[in-house]
Amino acid sequence: MGFIQELARLSAQFANLFLHLDKYLGAVIQGYGNWTYLILFLIIFCETGLVITPILPGDSLLFAAGMFAAAGAIDLSKIWPLLVLAAILGDNVNYAVGNFLGPKVFHYENSRIFKKEYLQKTHTFYEKYGGMTIILAKYVPIVRTFAPFVAGVGAMTYPKFLLFNVVGGFTWVTVIMLSGYYFGNIPVIKNNFTMVVMAIVFISMLPGLLGYLRHKKQ
Repeated sequence: MGFIQELARLSAQFANLFLHLDKYLGAVIQGYGNWTYLILFLIIFCETGLVITPILPGDSLLFAAGMFAAAGAIDLSKIWPLLVLAAILGDNVNYAVGNFLGPKVFHYENSRIFKKEYLQKTHTFYEKYGGMTIILAKYVPIVRTFAPFVAGVGAMTYPKFLLFNVVGGFTWVTVIMLSGYYFGNIPVIKNNFTMVVMAIVFISMLPGLLGYLRHKKQ
């Protein structure tokens, strides 16, 4: 019972952090100064590069960073390329881990779960549709953490992966951060940051949800 209560408490704290990221990021900037750049880099890197941390804030963090850059609290010319680099490097690490583990896990011909056949099908899918998958996955929470890992497991051709990874990482960070930069300090948005975060998450999840419902209907 104690474990469940502790888990519930940590979940509540994380939800509070996620929904009020603007306040917490402001406190980080005030308390850590230039170290904020490294902290934001590590969060985006881990959110995109480690399959064990898919729940870290991505879209909301980029939007909030854009808000604070517009207010002059952080330098857009520094934080923007830094977070683009974090997203690209994170995906590369994720791909490398998947590429390393894939052949070791999916080498059993008769395994019920890790069949070699599944690895071959994954490879075929990513060779055919992997480019758009890598780019579009950037805009879907949790999915963007697993997509490069699965691309690595399926041994997607690395030059092709790298190209779409760079395009996806650049456009994702740029679109979300500049949205925060240009619109985040509009009073109605700034004063309702929690609702904005929930809207961003909902819009990000909507394509996947519609795709799932369409698949179930078929």
